Amino acid sequence: MEYLSHNTAETEAIGEQLAASLLPGDVVAYHGGLGAGKTAFTRGLAKGLGYDGRVSSPTFTIVNEYEGRLPLFHFDLYRLGDEEELYDIGWEDYLQRRGVCAVEWSEGFAGALPPGTISVTISRHPSEENWRIITIEGGRT
Repeated sequence: MEYLSHNTAETEAIGEQLAASLLPGDVVAYHGGLGAGKTAFTRGLAKGLGYDGRVSSPTFTIVNEYEGRLPLFHFDLYRLGDEEELYDIGWEDYLQRRGVCAVEWSEGFAGALPPGTISVTISRHPSEENWRIITIEGGRT
């Protein structure tokens, strides 16, 4: 499914809409460059999962946790070198906790992502700098 977002609020709303369909154990893998809107999308996921607090990028902490109808584990893998480092921080434990894992900078970690991972690609619109194209693929079959 492809969406066009004209601003941050719309990006958050698309994330909130996806959250309504998420189940325990779902993984959402983001693809998109710096400033694409991955954290804004995650704010929408968190809201859709029932969390109403502040959501921030886990750039330096690697993972932030938010409690809602399902726990949300928001990962930023930018600073990790390989899948071994991901497993060292407890990736398997997070998967077993049956929350939702939202993973920024997932591109180098495909081997660690479970079958059925939902792919969210956020890219800038070719003619409107502030607009985003959001493509959501995969998930349960």
